[in-house]
Amino acid sequence: MATHKKIKVLQTIRQGLVGGGETHVLGLTEQLDKSRFEPVVLSFTDGPMITRLNEMGIKNYVIPSLKAFDIRQWQKVKALLRKEQIDLVHAHGSRAASNLLIPTKALGLPIVYTIHGWSFHDDQPFVQKKVRVYSERFITNRVNHNISVSASNQATGVTHFGRFSSTVINNGIDPVKFNPDGVYPNIREELGIPEHHTLISYIARITVQKDPLTMVRGFAEALKETQDLTLLVVGDGELKEEMMELAKQLGVSDKIVYQPFRADVPAILRATDIYCLPSLWEGLPIGLLEAMAMGTAVVATNVDGSREIVKHLENGWLIEPRSAEMLANAIVKLHTEKFFRAMLQKNAVKTILERYSIHSMTRKIEDLYQRCSTPRNNRLPWIHFYTYWMTFLS
Repeated sequence: MATHKKIKVLQTIRQGLVGGGETHVLGLTEQLDKSRFEPVVLSFTDGPMITRLNEMGIKNYVIPSLKAFDIRQWQKVKALLRKEQIDLVHAHGSRAASNLLIPTKALGLPIVYTIHGWSFHDDQPFVQKKVRVYSERFITNRVNHNISVSASNQATGVTHFGRFSSTVINNGIDPVKFNPDGVYPNIREELGIPEHHTLISYIARITVQKDPLTMVRGFAEALKETQDLTLLVVGDGELKEEMMELAKQLGVSDKIVYQPFRADVPAILRATDIYCLPSLWEGLPIGLLEAMAMGTAVVATNVDGSREIVKHLENGWLIEPRSAEMLANAIVKLHTEKFFRAMLQKNAVKTILERYSIHSMTRKIEDLYQRCSTPRNNRLPWIHFYTYWMTFLS
């Protein structure tokens, strides 16, 4: 009987911390058809994702770097591609793509780039944004295939680059892992959260993008209407100390429970009444999908990827970015109007089951891998440019 060689795919991402992109890589790696594909993972920092990969028995590597286009590490990347005899590279996010593009193309390998959210956005200084737009155009024009996780991300690429092509493949959720009817540990009891309180959860990297300061201000405003609220903050990031200091200044610290990143997200969401994601921009937020899959009422900002998922007052509540007043109003309404909250929760679960399956997502990506791995000349046409870099690195 003839046997077919498995396609060895290097999944690569900028960091080993827990976030949307990292969760996507874990889910995709777990769901890939192992009779056809062999996944290997490369991260540019260590973290909980690496621990989870080890538990899953997935081969993984860390090449330390905090920079995009980190020339110093390209030789190590190239050596890894050779050592593992990689057939295809899948880069998740611009930092990973920027550090895989040259080594991958130097070896004539195909590369797929998933855009989990553009590295440029309107909040950036003019020059910084221009540089990042150019970098993204440079990468997207030279990979074999681009994947946009949302239609809005695809549209943004067309707007800024003109000549931009991608396939939209939405992020997906595992309905077995995120099952609202499952049995979970009592998170409220563990953390001392009163049963009669409406529990609001903010589960995210505590960064500028996720706007933690508006989260605290909105929560503080909501507490002026009712004291039967608790905010559970799960995550870490560069703004965590500032977030905690603001809570102290507003006198609401005793109403907030802080936790580091945790692996038991389904249990936390099962205990949650309202999930808040006051982002300034998004690709297609996996955290939002997870919350909806678990039957949690969601409040999200009216930004690109989030508004593709949430239909205002149908399966969730949309507010404008940086509006603490609108966030507070949504929290109070969902706290007091429990029948309406239950309707949003029911519709949220239905949305995920119908549109955001991890199985459908994985099959679409596998089909793309199959097409991209067909033998062809994958070396870059800009031969002199990469020859220069490879001569420098070799």
